[in-house]
Amino acid sequence: MDIRRQISMVFHLDKCIGCHTCTVACKNVWTDRKGAEYMWWNNVETKPGTGYPTHWEDQEKYRGGWMVDGNELRLKLQRKGGALGNIFYNPRLPQLDDYYEPWTYKYQDLFDAPEGDDQPTARPVSMVSGEYMDIEAGPNWDDDLGGSPVYAANDPNLKGLDEEERRQLTDLERMVFFYLPRICNHCANPGCSAACPMGAIYKRGEDGIVLVSQEKCRGWRMCISGCPYKKVYYNWSTGKSEKCVLCFPRLETGQAPACFHSCVGRIRYLGVVLYDADRIEETAKVDEQRLVEAQREMILDPFDPAVIAAAKKNGISDEWIDAAQRSPVYKFVKRWHLALPLHPEFRTLPMLFYIPPLSPVMASMKKGSYDIEETEFFGTIDKARVPLQFMANLFSAGDIAPVSYVLRRLIAVRAHRRSVSVGDISKEKAGSMLAEVGLTPDEADGIFKLTSLPTYDERFVIPPYQRDAAIEELWNDPLSQKGETGFGFRARPKRGA
Repeated sequence: MDIRRQISMVFHLDKCIGCHTCTVACKNVWTDRKGAEYMWWNNVETKPGTGYPTHWEDQEKYRGGWMVDGNELRLKLQRKGGALGNIFYNPRLPQLDDYYEPWTYKYQDLFDAPEGDDQPTARPVSMVSGEYMDIEAGPNWDDDLGGSPVYAANDPNLKGLDEEERRQLTDLERMVFFYLPRICNHCANPGCSAACPMGAIYKRGEDGIVLVSQEKCRGWRMCISGCPYKKVYYNWSTGKSEKCVLCFPRLETGQAPACFHSCVGRIRYLGVVLYDADRIEETAKVDEQRLVEAQREMILDPFDPAVIAAAKKNGISDEWIDAAQRSPVYKFVKRWHLALPLHPEFRTLPMLFYIPPLSPVMASMKKGSYDIEETEFFGTIDKARVPLQFMANLFSAGDIAPVSYVLRRLIAVRAHRRSVSVGDISKEKAGSMLAEVGLTPDEADGIFKLTSLPTYDERFVIPPYQRDAAIEELWNDPLSQKGETGFGFRARPKRGA
């Protein structure tokens, strides 16, 4: 048993209001630079929709992630020989138009325009070429267009839905959408790292964050194709690849990442999980229907004495083990079984998990009341406006059972709290609903508190990094390194091979 530690995340989609505050916070901190104008390490998409970059989920087009070939787990993109053959031309790269061409406005024209009857305007110009351009796309171009025949109707996750379900999703009176915030998943089995010919992408041993060495990177861009979530970007100015770093300089000083800290809906949770690295390949090779369960089994119980002993043997400190025991991610993913990985069929074992949203139910007005015509406890799940199959295509490799189980648990917790706070549901009925999904009233109250009333320290359980001790082991004199950490270079990087 090879115990590793991982800074992991949970996003609660029922709480996301689509304000993009997280996106702007990340943009201002990390990608407000030349060559990074089109990069959005954090973005918020509307689902159903085609996302950013366009159709990033279509791995028949981009060939990202992993596949099982016989008894072998290998990249979908290519084998090692294919990497050598395509090193100067990668046919699976998204183009700039798949993202969007970044632009600004020629504001000086407002001041320099000659006097006349016409109102002067600031025309858009490309931030890449500097030429005038017509704006045709943006990072959230399909924002809130849940019923759009262009965007929502072309969502790859509509696969498996019949024509009636597709029609209902775009029916004006039944139209519904939800928001999907995305950052790098900092996967346990990252495709970007495996695809890099230079070995420039690596997982940090101390916390599992996936980073790109700006000194080793030679701009081959195989990482962009290898990442099925398209969360690695190419900086056209420096000739290097870049990606979300989970604000590790902030984490090292005990602060939450910028997008987490700024989140208005407080949908984001961060904590430590312990997992068995010996089981990564075994987990990634299981059948698609077992991927969610297998990844959950790979995450270990931090209260188990055997796990604690093995973790200490691997150099994991008591402080990190304590943080893992208090982790909100462990509670949502492992203890309560409420959070699911995004597209587990990509087999990268993402360490960002999502709690699916409870969408409105299909109903009709009868005698002045909103009638759902259901007497069973959980019958409304099958009548939700967002079909279960759509959610399953997003979060459980097309298997409806895990998503249905999560939604049933969320409804049971809601019924329990209504019986406590409002009283319009009897305690007997609420208790039966909890029993049916295997929850106790205390567990339901714990889920409610962590969802609705969490403190800052409950949402973000950040362990002490003790960077001073690590630096002292390497340099003997920690003060000589003071002020020299962060995003930058020790020596100016060189472009080319």
